[in-house]
Amino acid sequence: MNTTNSAIRVYQRASKSPWDDASTYLLMANTKKGCSGEPVFEDYIYLHRDKAGRNLGISISKSLRDRLSATQYLEGDEMYRVLSACSAEIAEFCIQHADDFEAIFGLPPDIYMEVAMYYWDIMTKR
Repeated sequence: MNTTNSAIRVYQRASKSPWDDASTYLLMANTKKGCSGEPVFEDYIYLHRDKAGRNLGISISKSLRDRLSATQYLEGDEMYRVLSACSAEIAEFCIQHADDFEAIFGLPPDIYMEVAMYYWDIMTKR
C-alpha cells in the first residue's frame, strides 16, 4: 500500500509534527506539474495517525493556511472548521483513492464522507 500513488504514507524518519505520529493519510491534494514534470502538491491536507491508527490531527498546506486563516497543525474545533470548509474537495480526492480509503476507514469514501461532512459541519457550530 505504500506506493507512490498511495494516499497512505508510513514514516521512514521522525515526523516534524507536534504529535507522536507514525503515518499520515492524504485527505486532499490539488496538484500541478513541477519543473521536471512530477506532480507537486498545492493545496493539501494530511491526517496524522499514531502507531495504533488513531487520528491525532491534520496538517495543511501554506496556501490553505493563508486562505483559511489557520495554522499548519490543527486539532479539535479548528481542525473541524478546516475539514468542513474543504469537505467537497476532500470527498472528491478520497473517491480517487477509494482502495486506500476503504482499507483505512472501513467504508467506501462516498458513504463515509456523507456522515463526515454532516459531523464536521455540526462540530463547527457548537
